[in-house]
Amino acid sequence: MGIQEIIQGKKQWRAHLTRVRALPPDYQIVYKEIQRYLFKVGPVDLPDGQLLSGIVDFFEEGVAAGKGVLELIGNDVAAFCDDLVKDSRTHADVSQDSLRGEHGTAGK
Repeated sequence: MGIQEIIQGKKQWRAHLTRVRALPPDYQIVYKEIQRYLFKVGPVDLPDGQLLSGIVDFFEEGVAAGKGVLELIGNDVAAFCDDLVKDSRTHADVSQDSLRGEHGTAGK
């Protein structure tokens, strides 16, 4: 990864965070919980940024429609996240493969 890619990635992340900060406080709280959950057990390809950006898009649409954040995702943040990544290879999958001794296993 070159220096230009690192700089571009940081610019994109800062722009993403600016969008998150523009959300109402309840949306920001839920977004941070989703982010924390996904960083812990989420998809291996999370750094690519598409999932988190998509969540912000979804939240912005919810705000525009006048809906509360829990109307959009339900009361269980973890269940919402699990549904988002159900078809993706997650860090939990990698850990399980490691425990079973399956190195280099292909994704789901």
